[in-house]
Amino acid sequence: MELEEVGPEPSPEDLASIDAEWPEIEADLAELDAEIRALGVTPVDNYWRRARRVEARASRAVVVALRPRTASLRAVA
Repeated sequence: MELEEVGPEPSPEDLASIDAEWPEIEADLAELDAEIRALGVTPVDNYWRRARRVEARASRAVVVALRPRTASLRAVA
């Protein structure tokens, strides 16, 4: 298996820029976490399992909604 080249590695200047911005990024993440806690949202142990189930249910609903109406097609044929 051969890997595709995606581009040059970040330059030392790029890395220095990221390092310089990191405290601001951390502060923004901390603020977001505080807002989430203030809203009373707490993660539950089975959160991801529930999220996958909801996503699967929504996907099935879309498939059913977009499925051609086979009964009406048989009536026409």
